[in-house]
Amino acid sequence: MPLSSTGACRICWQRDAVPLALCRKEHWPNTRKVSSTNEFVPAALLCLPGPGKVAVVKILAIETATEACSAALLVDNAIAQEFRIAPREHAKIILPMIDSLLASAEISVNQLDAIAFGRGPGSFTGLRIATGITQGIAFSAGLPVAPVSTLAALAMGCVRQQQVTRVLAALDARMQEVYWAMYQTSQSGRVELQGTEAVVSPDQVTVPESGSWTGAGSGWETYHERLQRRCDNMVESVYTDQYPQAEDIARLAVAVIETRQTVAAEQAQPVYLRDRVADKPKPAILP
Repeated sequence: MPLSSTGACRICWQRDAVPLALCRKEHWPNTRKVSSTNEFVPAALLCLPGPGKVAVVKILAIETATEACSAALLVDNAIAQEFRIAPREHAKIILPMIDSLLASAEISVNQLDAIAFGRGPGSFTGLRIATGITQGIAFSAGLPVAPVSTLAALAMGCVRQQQVTRVLAALDARMQEVYWAMYQTSQSGRVELQGTEAVVSPDQVTVPESGSWTGAGSGWETYHERLQRRCDNMVESVYTDQYPQAEDIARLAVAVIETRQTVAAEQAQPVYLRDRVADKPKPAILP
């Protein structure tokens, strides 16, 4: 069975989360036997010599939290992505994007090691689409899920494309508010959250104590003057056309896998930040 010596499922990492027989049935296709311990673990957790090194990993990533819609496929260090600015068309184009990526790589869903998605914050409809499709694929193929912050993906993309190290990520949350977070690059090259993510008025965002920062995201376009005034001119440059992208979701998902923070399909849920209660997304029914 894919169980550790502690009795926790080695894919969803939940002790007694579901009956063991169900865990075995759902997760068995994506496990590998480790000869040294004679136990089964997720393929994505088989490590190369040295801590923190993951073997060849195949991760499908989805991001639909903003006007941009994207899917990406990471195989080892190579990433292929399909990306479009397509407001209100995400439900129509995301599955063809996924099919195209898998077909081009000659990989089936059952050969994936994990699926990652932008868990929010962002558009209510967009988050429900990503969550539903992620759950559907994860359920059908028995895959672990790596939830990744949309704001972290936005900051990671800015770091990657603009060669900066400190990012103030802001997405327009409507109702005179922004989704806001501060990120700084770590030694690994990935972004790390400084403080907490929040939905807040542009006049009340948490600001850095010092340093030069870069603004990224639609919130800076809608509330540029208010955010600049709040940040007291610590922002040297702003990229209002920066969007969270699936390829950065995939990159950040590697850390989720390494630190064993993946979840089972039914536990993959969006993070809205705002207190408004929405119905839970239903898993997509795949052909």
